[in-house]
Amino acid sequence: MIFPTTNPALLSPFHLAFPVHDLTQARRFYGELLGCPEGRSADDWVDFNFYGHQIVAHLAPGETGATQRNAVDGHGVPVRHFGIVLPMADWEAMAARLKAHGVAFVIEPYIRFKGEPGEQATMFFLDPSGNALELKAFADIGRLFAK
Repeated sequence: MIFPTTNPALLSPFHLAFPVHDLTQARRFYGELLGCPEGRSADDWVDFNFYGHQIVAHLAPGETGATQRNAVDGHGVPVRHFGIVLPMADWEAMAARLKAHGVAFVIEPYIRFKGEPGEQATMFFLDPSGNALELKAFADIGRLFAK
């Protein structure tokens, strides 16, 4: 059996489909703000290249909205969320970009689990349809699954 590795270059791309209430807003948010190139599309969905992974925004207004939050490191983390682990410099640049564009953070960029094996930079924010995203980074990617 082959087990996942913590080396992102060796990982297979994942596919994630999620609901949005407006494809034009999804294109602005994922394409323009986050810088995800657009792939295929139809009248009710659009693909984005999310750092080499395929995410698909499906027009489904009735399925959008808030999610439950659980306490993690003193913060209310949206239970249903997705995201990416970036190199630290890219994470810092994205945090600055999101702040400059006035994105409202669910959890402001900060270092979580400071001094512990799982220490990581993290931030949470919502897309225009209320889908929660988490972007994180590790000073040492080898610590991604550290206990």
